[in-house]
Amino acid sequence: MSSDNRVTHYLDSQHIRYELRSHPHSKSSLGSALSADVPLHDMAKAVMLEDHDGKHMMAILPCDYKVSLRALQDELHRDFKLVKEAKVYQLFTDCDSGAVPPVPQAYHMEAIYDEALEECNTVYLECGDHETLIAMDKEDFVRMLGNAKHGRFSYRTIH
Repeated sequence: MSSDNRVTHYLDSQHIRYELRSHPHSKSSLGSALSADVPLHDMAKAVMLEDHDGKHMMAILPCDYKVSLRALQDELHRDFKLVKEAKVYQLFTDCDSGAVPPVPQAYHMEAIYDEALEECNTVYLECGDHETLIAMDKEDFVRMLGNAKHGRFSYRTIH
């Protein structure tokens, strides 16, 4: 993917430091981490949620973790369900399927990130395709997320 896309435009406009890293084609954030030889825990993924009013929220967590809807609902006092894959494609028409960049502000979306990502020195993100990662240091990642909510709402599934 060229650096000329919605996500990199947003990062550039906010003066967020990042690097683009090419890697062999993959089919998921987990596959991208393996393909790019980056630690699974350092690879952030976006999981799209919908509340009882139909409002969307992006949950951002390490790719080796799984969202606990119960923990998230307890944290935010809202009922959530996972957004169906077909709807995700409609929300992210500029991205390859399964390569949603965890950059909610570029899509004017509410977000919450799991504090497990604050343990990383470098955080890697999908760039909207399955061949490019965005790498940024933890401080820039947290700054990029601005006033996004954060908490502990996921658990490790791969050890």
